[in-house]
Amino acid sequence: MKIYADNAATTKMSRTAIEAMLPYMSEIYGNPSSLHSEGQAAAEALSDARERIAKRLGCTAREIIFTSGGSEADNQAIITAAKMGEKKGKKHIVSTAFEHHAVLHALEALEKQGFEVTLLDIHDNGIVTADDVKNAIRPDTCLVTVMYANNEIGTVQPIGEIGAVCREAGVLFHTDAVQAAGHLEIDVIKENIDMLSLSAHKFHGPKGIGVLYAKKGIILQNLIYGGAQERGKRAGTENIPAIMGMAAAFDEACDKIEANSAKLCKLRDRLIEGLLSIPHSILNGDAEKRLPGNVNVCFEGIEGESLLLLLDDKGVAASSGSACTSGSLDPSHVLLALGRPHEVAHGSLRLSLCEENTAEEVEYIIEAVRDVVSLLRGMSPVWRDLESGKKEFILK
Repeated sequence: MKIYADNAATTKMSRTAIEAMLPYMSEIYGNPSSLHSEGQAAAEALSDARERIAKRLGCTAREIIFTSGGSEADNQAIITAAKMGEKKGKKHIVSTAFEHHAVLHALEALEKQGFEVTLLDIHDNGIVTADDVKNAIRPDTCLVTVMYANNEIGTVQPIGEIGAVCREAGVLFHTDAVQAAGHLEIDVIKENIDMLSLSAHKFHGPKGIGVLYAKKGIILQNLIYGGAQERGKRAGTENIPAIMGMAAAFDEACDKIEANSAKLCKLRDRLIEGLLSIPHSILNGDAEKRLPGNVNVCFEGIEGESLLLLLDDKGVAASSGSACTSGSLDPSHVLLALGRPHEVAHGSLRLSLCEENTAEEVEYIIEAVRDVVSLLRGMSPVWRDLESGKKEFILK
């Protein structure tokens, strides 16, 4: 059995998205900046996609900028707010310690330019509260950026409440909604969101295409210079096939949010129940305020990299909160921010389901993880020390 349970990393493109893209590769292939009929046909498609995506987010089409993905959108939003604040003598930014690196690394770059960044700690349930944000805002704060839903532990933040705090304080509010878009209902107006980032490949669209929503009145800082595409704020010929695929995938995902959520929550909760039946394990993040398909668990006495490789041998594609698979021995910054000790954070497993996963697959995953954890613990000198009492268990 082959089971894909790493949808937080990327999703399989839907048939709907693929079929939406095909005509714009072979038939309507003009450059939307060209005045001839082929170009204008592409321009009409571009306008249509922009309108459809804007409708889903609750904004206007002129507030939608197409980007190469979530990372570019995050960077453009953050740098824009920083430059706007700098002009007013405001160089303080509020964010959280468990943001995606697209945000954290952008903030680190701004710190080198003289900006001050406050990274809020997260509570042990993986949530940042509106009061946390309110207490961190200062007279010189130019931006608050808090992710909508965490990419590792799946916790959903109180975005509407945080947005209201920012609006009252007159501070720009950006949210990285890469994990949330297409999976949760989003309304940028109701939630007082000034800028928002999303990426198509997280909801069964193509890779390499995303969106930055920027509220009317925000003058975006260019990251790419060249032509006048995207109202002069993002140079480069628009990738019409990818944009049409993204629009189609987003429409489909948004139409099915309620049904998909109901199915996934049931699968997710059964998966959590099964994994927590393994001794000395713990769920990372709130059990309910989390994405419908996200499960993140730590197992004491094992290494996440070995767990992933052995699960792959059993046909289960998953990921770990540990960054060891990318060449680093450091555990996940998200789990450390959550308060997990290094030795526990290294034994993490993230399983992210989509609507194509089944109850049968969930049962298989539970048994596969149980077998692999038992095997790894049986080979671990650390586990022998824990069982013998030489070391004390952290996870009781």
